[in-house]
Amino acid sequence: MIAFNHFNFNVLDLEKSLAFYSEALGLKPIRENHKEAFSLVFLGDGVTGFSLELTYMKDRKEPYNLGEKEYHLAFVTDEFDALHKKHAEMGCICYENTAMGIYFIEDPDGYWIEIVPKRN
Repeated sequence: MIAFNHFNFNVLDLEKSLAFYSEALGLKPIRENHKEAFSLVFLGDGVTGFSLELTYMKDRKEPYNLGEKEYHLAFVTDEFDALHKKHAEMGCICYENTAMGIYFIEDPDGYWIEIVPKRN
């Protein structure tokens, strides 16, 4: 058997990223590993076993090159309209595809996160 475990985003400002993921998506730290040169903070949704690993390299000063951003992390929600309103108020919606009924938010480091409504 093989199963998903986590996905990683490298971040420049750990506290700013933790605040964003808490406010925007309700993610909370579930495990942390702090060393002299780096910190790893794993965020969980409290529902699934999947986690988002935030890697903070303490000496890094320049933003990460995210290429053409042809990848993303996706979340499904049964509170789509309320979440959309919240994200609009936060100013973090970076793209909407109304034909597909989805939108994307952008985190402080430029990573895109897709928000998908739960469909029956």
